Amino acid sequence: MATMRLVRLMMMMIILVLALATSKRVLASDPDILSDYILPQNSTTVNATYFTYTGFRDIFDQTPETFKATKASIVEFPALNGQSVSYAVLQFPPSTLFPPHTRPDATGLLFLLAGSLEVGLIDTKNVLYNQKLQAGDIFIFPKGLIHYQYNSDPQLPATAIAAFGSASARAVTVPPSVFTSGIDNVILAKSFKTDVDTIKKIKAGLTS
Repeated sequence: MATMRLVRLMMMMIILVLALATSKRVLASDPDILSDYILPQNSTTVNATYFTYTGFRDIFDQTPETFKATKASIVEFPALNGQSVSYAVLQFPPSTLFPPHTRPDATGLLFLLAGSLEVGLIDTKNVLYNQKLQAGDIFIFPKGLIHYQYNSDPQLPATAIAAFGSASARAVTVPPSVFTSGIDNVILAKSFKTDVDTIKKIKAGLTS
């Protein structure tokens, strides 16, 4: 009984966040620029160093203990300003995941370098498309749709590269967005047709 209640809760949570994400999709995109590139503030010229990012050089020297996403977005690499593209290296130790999330600003293209990943996305009709990826596979995550990546292998890590169609591809992760944003427990319990104790357990699990 408790298991069925939790499944129903998760399904309603996914539908809620999907509705919020897709309602803003047409408004979330990078503006076009009228020049080749955008100069840094208070600068009139640049050299090749401006167009070079070196933040990934030592990324594979150590294996993280938990899931790690190392980004090259407009924050880390200012030359991306106006270019509608960014990048991330995703490192999955054994049995770790990137929880369900959405990117309201950008489509994502994931290329699996090593290991295996279980990936999935949910469209606006609430249909789940999931796949088991092997090294060399590519999977696309359309803009605004909830998706996830999971390394189910208990022994081997997985590494992927993600490219995004925005210089600032924000990730809105579903569980903390709903359960750690300050929404009253009673409201959440009524929204997901469960009880306050269940909501408290979920919140405790997310903050521990």
